[in-house]
Amino acid sequence: MAHQAVLMRLTQAKCIVDATAGNGRDTLFLAQHSREDARIWAFDIQEQAINNTRRLLLDNRCLTKVECILDSHCTIDQYVKEKVDIVTFNLGYLPGADHAVTTRGQTTIEAINKSIQLLNKNGIITIVAYPGHTPGKEENNQVFKHVSSLPQSEFHVGCWQMLNQVNEPPVLYVVEKKRGEVREGFASRED
Repeated sequence: MAHQAVLMRLTQAKCIVDATAGNGRDTLFLAQHSREDARIWAFDIQEQAINNTRRLLLDNRCLTKVECILDSHCTIDQYVKEKVDIVTFNLGYLPGADHAVTTRGQTTIEAINKSIQLLNKNGIITIVAYPGHTPGKEENNQVFKHVSSLPQSEFHVGCWQMLNQVNEPPVLYVVEKKRGEVREGFASRED
């Protein structure tokens, strides 16, 4: 579903961020479906994830349009200095790796806030959260609370989840920026 949420926008997107590269499947999707001159940044804190992503992109002849960054998604503003059209987050742990290394609510919220500041008008952020494990459940609760509190005058925020699935299925959040500029300190209505 996250891919469907961004697919139509990819043909026009010039600047794209995969905030959680993982094994590279989302990065590859973004690279294969975006325009030839699009710039894509892919972040991950695990060297294995960056290596897996690079290998997948290279095997599919898509590496030239992607910059892979071995760093946290909450450092997005240190690398991306231009407005972006699409940001994707696929939270949780790296499949096939140490499940103790996982995204955390605090840094994810920080990364979402920085992404919002970089987002163009009508830009979109997709966030897939995995509440099926303890850190994922905590992170999902934090993400839900945060994106739910974004001001409706500046954002459209939606949530999608399979309702008939067992074991707490993933949750997709979609945030669309309605305005070009967001007032300083927007973080949420709670601030």
